[in-house]
Amino acid sequence: MAIFTNDDVKSKDNNTNTTIITIGASIKGEINLTCNLYVDGEIDGIIKSQNNVHVGKNGRIKGEIIAKSVIVQGKINGTIDANRVEIKAHGHIMGTVISSELVIESKGIFEGDSKIKDIAKPQLNK
Repeated sequence: MAIFTNDDVKSKDNNTNTTIITIGASIKGEINLTCNLYVDGEIDGIIKSQNNVHVGKNGRIKGEIIAKSVIVQGKINGTIDANRVEIKAHGHIMGTVISSELVIESKGIFEGDSKIKDIAKPQLNK
């Protein structure tokens, strides 16, 4: 089962809305969101979110994620491009992470490449 938000009232702050992909749901293809995404099912494809993607303990993603931030408690196999990526205990990423900040908690697993996003370099005073 999957629950998708569909509010008739437009909110200025999309951080309050969340699309949920529950256990038992399996999606193939591309998902484009302006809201948050919580995944406890399976996705094979591309996820593009202007906000946050949270992969729950039962969540499995194979493909590419482009988001503001990504929190991983389940498994991701692919590429992540986000400002902040956080791997919680028992979370597992296999692939490439492109981020400004990568946090790996104890018992979190990361196998692959980590690339730092372009960050404005401080100017030295002369």
